[in-house]
Amino acid sequence: MHNQRFYTLTISCPDRVGIVARVSTFLAEHGGWILETNLHADRDADRYFMRMEIKADSLPFHLAEFRERFAPLGRELQMDWKISDSAIKKRVVLLVSKQEHCLYDLLSRWQSKELDVEIPCVISNHETLRGFVEWHGIPFHYVPVTPDNKLQAYAEIGRIYDEVRGDCMVLARYMQILSPELCAKYPGRILNIHHSFLPSFVGAKPYHQAYERGVKLIGATCHYVTADLDQGPIIDQDVIRVDHSDSVDDMVRYGRDIEKAVLARGLRYHLEDRVLLNGNRTVVFR
Repeated sequence: MHNQRFYTLTISCPDRVGIVARVSTFLAEHGGWILETNLHADRDADRYFMRMEIKADSLPFHLAEFRERFAPLGRELQMDWKISDSAIKKRVVLLVSKQEHCLYDLLSRWQSKELDVEIPCVISNHETLRGFVEWHGIPFHYVPVTPDNKLQAYAEIGRIYDEVRGDCMVLARYMQILSPELCAKYPGRILNIHHSFLPSFVGAKPYHQAYERGVKLIGATCHYVTADLDQGPIIDQDVIRVDHSDSVDDMVRYGRDIEKAVLARGLRYHLEDRVLLNGNRTVVFR
């Protein structure tokens, strides 16, 4: 990460000869100073992926004009592209239920400035963590979810998210299945931490499932949320070795440490625009 202000340009487009040359030429013609470049060609999907960090004060215009000038090239090469400014902090809305370990970890990283974001609010379907959240000076929204009010509850979550101008939503052990409508409204903007090394052991109680199968590795997965339960594009994963002497409680305890690390890492990759969607897969420029 650079100390100076920079713009991050990300691009996904059909693969062809000359993409890098065209983008680099556009930047060079306007004095753009490239600080970092990441490239990947997916031969199976026939798509090209690019991420560039550009020194902000090397360009003679701001982002609005950059977007206007770059748009014709984007249309010509059929690009899905965006550009962001490192000086503008992303706004992260956290969703949590009763389990606190991921929330504690993210707020600790936020408080220490390791996670340099704005957290405009925390939303929960329980009142359990209100005091802890408000002690940090963060607004807490209690939105109960019952079998009878799910549509209204998720509509309220969407309303709050839009009202606080959220950039992404993080399910920090939020133990509810979001509605398909909410998932569809914010594609690639809702992150979840699943306490399993997906695609194994989807759904509830994965550590219990793993114990019953006698696995020797357990893990956690940070992924984007889609309408298909625990099937969204994977951002990051990690594992730890276990053996026959470990109980379910041991696995849960080990797993919490992995969950915290994987969620924080996956969120950082997302916030730094290092994750590009490639169908149901991701390209992650670490």
